[in-house]
Formats: sequence, structure tokens, C-alpha cells
Amino acid sequence: MAVSALVIYLVWALLAFGLRSWVQRRRTGDAGFRGTGLDPRTAQWRVRALFAGAVLTGFAGPVAELAGLAAVGVLDHPAVRGGGLVVAVAGVAATVAAQWSMGASWRIGVDERERTELVTTGAFTLARNPIFTAMIATSAGLAAMVPNLIALVALALTVVAIELQVRVVEEPYLARVHGDAYARYGADVGRFVPWMGRLHSSRPSA
Repeated sequence: MAVSALVIYLVWALLAFGLRSWVQRRRTGDAGFRGTGLDPRTAQWRVRALFAGAVLTGFAGPVAELAGLAAVGVLDHPAVRGGGLVVAVAGVAATVAAQWSMGASWRIGVDERERTELVTTGAFTLARNPIFTAMIATSAGLAAMVPNLIALVALALTVVAIELQVRVVEEPYLARVHGDAYARYGADVGRFVPWMGRLHSSRPSA
């Protein structure tokens, strides 16, 4: 199962970051990466560093199992591992589908000076952050496939990094750029899943 988890992880990274960036550049002349040269004192830099830690730790989970690290006993069950495989594959597919819903507005990171179209169609009718929802699902599936301590830490880091990226970086940016349009959208659509985390005012909820 560790080999399968490692393959899924690498395919996920290739599709979600490498291929998507290549397609974005081919279509728009811009790979979509934002936030280079960030000041280390900014929230976005700190969140990005946390994301990098989550990515590296996520890769280390399957590698650690291949190296002999034991699984957490209560999770070391064929049903957990098999269910994780299904969730991880579905998460990869959902990540790619949600990214395509963004079209030319797809970005990695935020440029405070930039104004992109507010996407509310496709996967974004179900949740305001469907890409991140799919990423959490993928990470959870991978952690279930190789349920060792490193993989579980990777899942926790991924969830924390995504929560901070959304709440501290992206929602304030979208509220500033799109104003009432984002407030109305946020009042109708949940943050990560339908109905949950909707905004109840013109400011993002805490």
C-alpha cells in the first residue's frame, strides 16, 4: 500500500501543480504562481512555509512506511487502508476538476495588487474552496493508506495550512477586491462543504 500511496501522491502533485501550471501558461502566458519574494514577516509567507512543510511531510509518510515505520495500531486495518485508497483517488480527481472550474482565474498564492474574476460556477457552487476541500480529502486518504505518525502529522499540517490560507490570506483579499459580490456569494455558499462556514456579514467569519 505504501507504493500505491507514493504513486498517488506523485501523480497528484504532477497533475495539480505541474500540469495545471503548464496548461495555465499555455492558455494565458502566465503559470499562475503568486507570492514570490514575499516578506517573511507577512502572513502569506508563513502560511506558505507551513504548506511546504505539509507537502514534504506528506511525501515522507509513504517513504517512512517503505523504510519500516510501523502504523498506528488502531488504524492499521485493511478496511482503513482500502478506504483511504478510494478517498485518495477521488481526492486527486476532485482536485483537478475543481482547478479546471477556475479557468483563467486559477492561481497559487495571492497577489494583493491583482484582481481576478470571482468564480462562482462549477465546483464553486458547492463550496467556496473546493480545491482545498479536495486537497484535504486526498491528504486524509493518503494518511489512511499509510497510517503512520508522519502521515498523520502531514494531514494535520495540511488542514492547518489550508485553514490559515483561506481565513487569513484569501478571504480578506477576496472581500477587499470583490466587496459585496463576495459577501453575497459567501452568504450562500459554504467555505469547504455545502452550507457550513457561510458568511453572515460583509466581513469573513473567524
